[in-house]
Amino acid sequence: MRALFGIVAAAALVAGCQQKAELKADGGWLRLPAVTGNPGAAYFTVHGGDQPATLLAVGTPFAARSEIHESMKGEHASMSMKPVEQVAIPAKTDVKFAPGGYHLMISDIAPKVQPGTRVPLTLAFADGKRIEVQAVVIGAGDPEPK
Repeated sequence: MRALFGIVAAAALVAGCQQKAELKADGGWLRLPAVTGNPGAAYFTVHGGDQPATLLAVGTPFAARSEIHESMKGEHASMSMKPVEQVAIPAKTDVKFAPGGYHLMISDIAPKVQPGTRVPLTLAFADGKRIEVQAVVIGAGDPEPK
């Protein structure tokens, strides 16, 4: 009887320790364009919550336009990119926006946005949820932040 009680108590303890996964984003950074007037690119990681989510857009108050894009390898190791209308965020899975993959193209960046500053990116999901991530700004030739 004690063994059964011990097993039930251990199972209850393990179930109580399991944390609920929350949809969130972090690790944001923005690379300014080398030529003023060209678009910059922003990157971040979305951490999926307990339920799948769909990212529809990423807005920013410091630029005229932002679009989600995906880079793809083509023939002869060439790279191309295309706009993406939505990105699936599976439950309890990280989706990284990084060079060579998903990224945010940002056009007409305000002149006040300079290397070393931080800017907000607001992620909008299909269920109406919005999440803000702060992105550190780096210059065109600077190494990406760690």
